[in-house]
Amino acid sequence: MGARRATISDVAREAGVSPSTASVVFSGKTPVSTQTRARVLAAAERLGYSGPDPRAASLRTGRSGIVGVVFEEHLGDTFLDPVKTVMMDGLADAVAPLGAGLLLLRDHDPAGVGASLTTAPLDAAVLIGCSGMLRESLSVVHTRGIPVVVIEGDAGADVPRIDLDNREAQRQAASHLRSLGHERVVVLSLPIRTDWVPGWVPETAGIEIDVTRERRDGARDVFPAAPVYAAAASSIDEGLAAGRALLADPATRPTAVIAQSDLLAAGVIRAAEEAGLDVPRDLSVTGFDGIEVDGLAPYELTTLVQPAAEKGRAAGAAVAAMLDGRDAASIRFTCAFREGNTSALAPGAAPPASGPVDSGG
Repeated sequence: MGARRATISDVAREAGVSPSTASVVFSGKTPVSTQTRARVLAAAERLGYSGPDPRAASLRTGRSGIVGVVFEEHLGDTFLDPVKTVMMDGLADAVAPLGAGLLLLRDHDPAGVGASLTTAPLDAAVLIGCSGMLRESLSVVHTRGIPVVVIEGDAGADVPRIDLDNREAQRQAASHLRSLGHERVVVLSLPIRTDWVPGWVPETAGIEIDVTRERRDGARDVFPAAPVYAAAASSIDEGLAAGRALLADPATRPTAVIAQSDLLAAGVIRAAEEAGLDVPRDLSVTGFDGIEVDGLAPYELTTLVQPAAEKGRAAGAAVAAMLDGRDAASIRFTCAFREGNTSALAPGAAPPASGPVDSGG
């Protein structure tokens, strides 16, 4: 048998302090003097004590200390999207006081190995509504009896929802383009469902992802006949490929593209440059998110700035409330319109009359 693992009582005895004092040095829940902290940590190092056994804490509290965050895409791709990275930072900050960490999960793992929403030991789950599998994931957590929060997705009246004014915000960007005289406008959308293949969206197609549908509806409030081309993901490469398709035929080329993310918008601008078009003189482009896109200079996107970090923190606060037995309220955040240098008068259009730009209602 191996040597007995040192305990917090051993460390306290070695440091000449009480077990409770030694314990708070590691938990950080109560301040202690610098000298006492140094003495306890030195004793722990001599004894090879690395900290409390997390299994004991789990048994004592009845919690795993894990909050699952469920995405649709491959997890490696999650951190390529600055919006989700910032949102995750806010979420991590909010659950840290609970002594909890985040476990990133896919709502469907084709490999069928590793932790999953069905098997992972979770105290709560946060579902990202941009997924086409939101309903399936929601069913799993309800079956397990796990508290759940949804970020930008309709999960029903009994599930706290951290929402964004997607439709109203997108309407404002579209109204901006209308005030500049644009009529030939295309909506470049996020995927409309899981495993979507990039292409034009038929009018009869159902849009299964709430965020995509809400932003499409906001653009259509101003341009009812605007065709929709859906990408397979929010990325510069997807925007570039879509932009090439949208700009290929000069006879049908739009004068403006309403992109549902800044990354898609950046890709469209690259496609315009490839085609020898000037942005914004020949083509206006609007985005959505308000992120910093590497390599986009000298362009500053006309876009909608969303409070991504605040969304994450609000989801974490809702998790904390539910784990504490309190009601968690749904929250709706508002985007801010930011005019950059990627939108201008439509070719041949007269300057708009002076006065405030119509926000679309």
